[in-house]
This record gives sequence, structure tokens and C-alpha cells, in this order.
Amino acid sequence: MTHLDAGEMLARAEAATGLHDYGDPRLPERFSLVVEHLNSVGMDAGGARRAAEVCHWLLTSRLEFFADRRRYPLTEEVIERPMFVTGEPRSGTTLMHALMSVDPESRALRFWEVMYPSPPPGTVEAADPRRARADADWREINAKLPKWLHSHPYNDMLGDGLPEDERTWAFDFRVLTPTAWWRVPMQTVVGGLPADPTAQYRIHKAMLQNFQFHRPRKRWVLKGFHGFRLAEFFDAYPDATLLWLHRDPVQVAASRTMMMADILEGIVGPVDLQAAAKMHLQLTRESIANTMTNPLVDDPRILHVRYTDFVADQVGTVRRYYAFADRGLSADAGAAMRAYLAANPGDRHGKFRYSTSLLTDIGEDLDALHDEFRPFRERFGVEIEKRG
Repeated sequence: MTHLDAGEMLARAEAATGLHDYGDPRLPERFSLVVEHLNSVGMDAGGARRAAEVCHWLLTSRLEFFADRRRYPLTEEVIERPMFVTGEPRSGTTLMHALMSVDPESRALRFWEVMYPSPPPGTVEAADPRRARADADWREINAKLPKWLHSHPYNDMLGDGLPEDERTWAFDFRVLTPTAWWRVPMQTVVGGLPADPTAQYRIHKAMLQNFQFHRPRKRWVLKGFHGFRLAEFFDAYPDATLLWLHRDPVQVAASRTMMMADILEGIVGPVDLQAAAKMHLQLTRESIANTMTNPLVDDPRILHVRYTDFVADQVGTVRRYYAFADRGLSADAGAAMRAYLAANPGDRHGKFRYSTSLLTDIGEDLDALHDEFRPFRERFGVEIEKRG
């Protein structure tokens, strides 16, 4: 096994770029924790080499990104009344976001931007080569993780696909997302790294400023898992609105278990489904508990919508959110959304299959789980879903 050296990798990134400012004096310390983790997972020489390549990509991207903020007046860009979608995983948030993104008056983050953020796209006059580079990355991801297209068919958009807000933090080394680390044979890291939501939203806003600079002004439409960070979220975007989709937590836990197992199978091989189900049920419990106790869940800037209502009338739900955000849904936008739905059926790459037996297989009683989540369902009007 090859041992990775954090100091050597930092020095290599600085030598390659001629830059030394990471925008955060504690970044090297945080990066060292990530390298310690990489050294602990038992990768062979090939895996360690791929990990070093990913680290170099993220470090050089960060150095160049913060150099851009000294080179251009990016901090003067105002992010006005952004619209966000949130909810538990597997609750329709990606489709809702996709529909909003086809509105000609909207701007969404794109993978080719967040994967290769420097220089600001608005400063590039010719065809931007980063689009083709990100397309190639996504062809590699889809070939390596083919089952991901079953649960997340939107990955067929390749580099023009729609990242979650958390993807903007990849080069902050607080989250190790599959779309940054898919080449590295390790489990997804969902916690344990030092979080700082205030600092993370600063980077998120800096990304929006970068991608808005010297481009036509449009309304930002975004998607992420913001429920645990509501105070910092609204501090960063006080004029934002948030659509929160709510689904039966039992279905959420089972569906997210299978989705993540399909992703990890392509990265590390066969997954222990029982261990995965225990972890994702616990994560669902923690998230639902936060939803039930966080006082900002009742903030008037949040519109709560049932998943089943969204499924029943998708464009109507967008229209409802637009009205909530004091924004009209134009005829062109509505037509674009309906065209998107017609051209992109959810099972276009194969049907995603999962079952709540994933939960009974670990000794859970479904009736007891439904009773456990009853206060949540009653608060948001969420019915028990009758399916597998």
C-alpha cells in the first residue's frame, strides 16, 4: 500500500498553480484529516494513486477559485431571492429541481461548473472546454456505476447535470461526495469531518457569484439537504425561499438504502445491505427528529409540500411554489416543464426497484415504524405509502 503525505500533496498543488492561498488558513489541517482517512482504508497502490489524483484536482481547483476572487470583482455579485428545494433523499427533490431548471428565466448549478469552477464561465468567450471534460467524467461515472441511472436517471445529462448544493463543498474537504470521489475505492464518508455550516454557505454563495459573473441575470434555482443547517442557510440567504417536500419516512429509508448500495457497488464492490439499511434508517430517524424539533421549520419562507401531491401534479407544484415566492410561471416555462416530463420518463434507464423488506430483514416491524413516525406524518399530512 502506498502512503499518502498531506504536506507533499499540498506542496505539489501549490507548485503546479504558483498559488498558496486556499481561502481558509485551516484548510491544510482539514485536508490532513482526509488524507489520514484515505490512508486508513487499506487501498492498494492503484487506489492510492487515484486518491492522490483526486486530491490534486480538488486542491488546485480551490487555489485557482480563490485566485479568481482576487482577480475579478466577484464579491459584488448579488444573489437575489434564490429558490431552493429540500427534503429527505428519495422525496422528489431532484425532479422538482429539474423542472425549475428548464425555466428560461432560471439559472441552476451545473456539474461542469462545480467540477471545474475556474475561471468564471462568464469570462470565457469561446466554446468552453470544461463542458466536454465534465461530459467525459460523467460517461466514466455512468459506466462505473450503471445502476445509479436507475434511481437517478438525471445523470444522463452528463456535465450539464444538476448537482446538489453540497457538491460545491467538495474542495472544502468537509464532505466526500461520490461525484468527486467515484474513482477512489472507498465507502462514502457521510460524517466525521469538521463541519462549519457558516463557512460552507460562504463557499456556496461564492460559487453562485462566480457562475453569475458577466452572464445574463436570472433567478437561481437550487437543491440541497438544508434541514440541519436552517439558521446558517437563512443567514446566508435571508431573502431565499425553500420548498420542502415530505415523504413517508419508511419509504425514504428503504429507497435511500438501495440507491446508495447501487452507487457503492460500482465503487467498492458488493455491499452489506443489512448494515446499509441500519445506517440509512438511523440517518432517516435523525433527520425526521430534526424536522420535528428545529423551530425554523415553521419559518414563513418555507413552503411544505407532500411528495404525493407533487407526484400527482408536478407542474402545478412548481406553479404553487412560484406563487409562494412571488414569481409567475410563464407560458414558455410551463411548456418547457411539460416537454421535459414527456421526454424524460423516470424509468428511461431501467426501473429502480427497492422494497421495505430491507427494513424487516434487519428486524424492524413496519407497523411499529409507522407508529414511530406518526407525529411527523400528522404534522405534515403525510400518509403511509402502500407499496413494497
